Amino acid sequence: MPVSDNKIESVGVILNHDEFNEHEDIRLFLKGIGIMENKIKFITFVTEKKLAPNTWDSYFSPKDFGWNGKIKNIELQEFIDIKFDALISYYKEDNLELNVATALSKANFKIGISKNDERLNDFIIDVKPDEIIIFKQELLKYLKVLNKI
Repeated sequence: MPVSDNKIESVGVILNHDEFNEHEDIRLFLKGIGIMENKIKFITFVTEKKLAPNTWDSYFSPKDFGWNGKIKNIELQEFIDIKFDALISYYKEDNLELNVATALSKANFKIGISKNDERLNDFIIDVKPDEIIIFKQELLKYLKVLNKI
């Protein structure tokens, strides 16, 4: 599916709780570049549900995938089905569940930090998860160049 040249107005973010869980840092950055708060949605991958963050955000775990990768988590399925203008897959680890969520997402423009499978994202900023400042600087620069904001 070709990437449209529309401005980014809605953003989905997939996080791996084990690597990075500073939702607020990313949320504030997105608000700062003009994304409305109600157009930003997070979903976080946790290895076990008991480790799930006690917040308003959605989360999913390996148990949310059934036979042949069928998704059993309604929140995850709803997240995947949203046609975000952009999806940020903010994880480095090569993880089947995270990769499936990214691959199945109906987002128009997919941005990632992992080069493990370059087919998953349209645009990759190769940084470590704790290099959020560099990620934000680079993302802002390229979104301007690509006329996305």
